[in-house]
Amino acid sequence: MYDHLTLISGRAHPQLAQDVAEYLGVPLAAVEIADFPDGETSVRLNQNIRGRDVFLVQPTGPPVNDNLMELLILVDTCMRASAERITAVLPYFGYARQDRKDAGRTPITSKLVANLITVAGADRVLTIDLHAAQIQGFFDLPVDHLFAAPILDEYFKTLNIPPEELVIVSPDEGSIKRSLQHLEHLGGSLAIVDKRRSSATETRQANLIGGPIEGKTALVFDDMISTGGSIVGAVNVARQHGASRVFVGAAHGIFCGPAVGRLSEAPIEEIVVTDSLPQPAQKQLPNLKVVSVAALLGEAIRRIHRNESVSHLFD
Repeated sequence: MYDHLTLISGRAHPQLAQDVAEYLGVPLAAVEIADFPDGETSVRLNQNIRGRDVFLVQPTGPPVNDNLMELLILVDTCMRASAERITAVLPYFGYARQDRKDAGRTPITSKLVANLITVAGADRVLTIDLHAAQIQGFFDLPVDHLFAAPILDEYFKTLNIPPEELVIVSPDEGSIKRSLQHLEHLGGSLAIVDKRRSSATETRQANLIGGPIEGKTALVFDDMISTGGSIVGAVNVARQHGASRVFVGAAHGIFCGPAVGRLSEAPIEEIVVTDSLPQPAQKQLPNLKVVSVAALLGEAIRRIHRNESVSHLFD
């Protein structure tokens, strides 16, 4: 059924790679990945991939530098083993927040990472919910940019919240477009939190625009939850304005630094993220729900392999 398709997993998220393999009905390739005593990464493929259509599943989440370097070495390994085409499958693209010069003498690191992946030998990239859509233009190769919003929306639909009792909350002005897409699928009304960033790690939430929200169920959507400052701030604003319940949804759950502590203490009914990254935080956050993107990635891989359109998966 999938002649010449090879699916390879790095060490960043082997469970997701296995779930994608099960969706496709193909085995994961035999590959040995280890670390030398000095910390260098060792990769050895134990099967022939000459002339194969190779898909490398490796989100570049924490530890970002280790997982990125491992991805580059895997791409180089497949290129030197004469793979016909190499697709880097990045459910989460690290360094995406460094996508512009926001001060003097700073790098645009997401462009650097795009260059590294291209120079390593990748032929295309498959990813989910880039922090900034324009990052696609940083690559000099095709990028298939998928979205987790339909998967999150399908879960929230199962809660059977009447549209007249629902408010979609954008945690900042930059997330309004994303919130409008959720609004289109779930119904309800829109509210926007006025967020001001004071540093790279600290934000301050002030007013709530739109609504009304009093006595209603609020759904706060963002592309990622990192330290939890922005999302918890938005949750607190929603509760201060009278929301009876607050749910949180995000494509990527990074949960670094003080995130688990902040989210544990916040008045959140449920936190819903995808499995684009491993989620060890489930053990510490009983209200954390993880929905899978394996079928979304698997279907995209199937269509790319068969040179079919994947455009409807972008919706």
